[in-house]
Amino acid sequence: MNPQPAVRRISECFIEPPLLPNDSNPICYLSPTDILMLSAHYIQKGLLFLKPSPHNSPLFIDSLLRRLKRSLSLTLLHFYPLAGRLVTTLHPSYSIFVDCHNGDGAKFIYATLDMTVSDIVSPVDVPPVVQSLFDLNKAVNHDGHTLPLLSVQVTELIDGVFIGCTMNHCLADGTSYWRFFNAWSKIFRALEADNSDGDFIPISGPPIHIRWFPEGCGPQINLPFKHHNEFISRLAPPPLRERIFHFTTESIAKLKAKANQGSHSTKISSFQSLSALVWRCITRARRLPRDQRTRCKLAANNRSRLEPSLPEEYFGNSIHVVATETTSGELLEHDLGWAAGMIHVAVANHDDKVVREFMKKWLESPFVYQPDRMFDPYTVMMGSSPRFDMYGNDFGMGKALGVRSGYANKFDGKVTSYPGREGGGSIDLEMCLSPAFMTALESDDEFINYVSLQTVSGF
Repeated sequence: MNPQPAVRRISECFIEPPLLPNDSNPICYLSPTDILMLSAHYIQKGLLFLKPSPHNSPLFIDSLLRRLKRSLSLTLLHFYPLAGRLVTTLHPSYSIFVDCHNGDGAKFIYATLDMTVSDIVSPVDVPPVVQSLFDLNKAVNHDGHTLPLLSVQVTELIDGVFIGCTMNHCLADGTSYWRFFNAWSKIFRALEADNSDGDFIPISGPPIHIRWFPEGCGPQINLPFKHHNEFISRLAPPPLRERIFHFTTESIAKLKAKANQGSHSTKISSFQSLSALVWRCITRARRLPRDQRTRCKLAANNRSRLEPSLPEEYFGNSIHVVATETTSGELLEHDLGWAAGMIHVAVANHDDKVVREFMKKWLESPFVYQPDRMFDPYTVMMGSSPRFDMYGNDFGMGKALGVRSGYANKFDGKVTSYPGREGGGSIDLEMCLSPAFMTALESDDEFINYVSLQTVSGF
């Protein structure tokens, strides 16, 4: 087998906002939910576009890079902490914050890859070269002391362009990440519309950078550490297979109806139903002993659960892992509705009281998430959200053909959810499993009954 072509980096630079708002804070203190992320990887998500014809026009990529840089600079004016860097103070106590005014800016890389769009989206498994479409692979968020907090890599393919964005997870969760991406796209289109050379383009729903802290806490949090080696770990996962599975609108509707029928409920959501299916089928593929306990975890947005609620424009981390568990035997002996009902109850019970109680305990004994300890070999973790606006981003090349992610935050049982390209409630799941478990899942009758064999269209 011939080796795949390698990504070649052609140029790189740093992009800064043209100016900083008069009301910008020079220091952005991290909230407890930000600090929890210090040992996790950066967020890595990107969009694959088809080049306009003719594919080989050098004027196209030169113009695109110039416009991407300009619009990114104007976007950083609104999201200015991303141009900063992390700073730790040791006296009088251990504290970490963002210095918003003394960073180098966002890194911007132009690279090339001698492959086609089809080479990326057509293989059964996500090809390993996709990880090279992102910068800062294997970096953990604490590395933002010396690495940029945001790095964009634009990779030119033979007939396409991939825009990969790597963002420090201490500054943003998925909601914040995609709001940044959406704002960048809107500013890009605004520049296209009026060919503006101004230094400010307003956006609707600008980000809110004032961090949320529990009552009696912050803004500066004193941590019980003397050195970052006390809370940073860098263990690599074992070899994994990674596949994208597509679920059509009709398939999701059928799944939801079956889950609600089995639980004698009408409240179980589409995503809860899909999560139950994935939990059951991965557990079966793992062939766990009947008495082995297994958990299903979901990333939950706390903004609407807090009282008073936080606006969606809150830029930072406001997420919590919601979990339910049972034994492998119980999970597989009961039907889909039973599993979906357990997930529904866990999500419904996650409210302001639960969030504040967690924060109270954390403040009594602060810690940092250790990903290798959070997710055991019996867990299924549902991350991201099909509600995020991923396909609404337009950088002059039309609607993206697909969403892909990099190396970051992957382990056996990690499932990342995206909206389906056709919309209408369809969902794509990016699933990571050990090779043997993935092979077993691919022949699981219950799972395959709902999966579509549809491939990406448009090229």
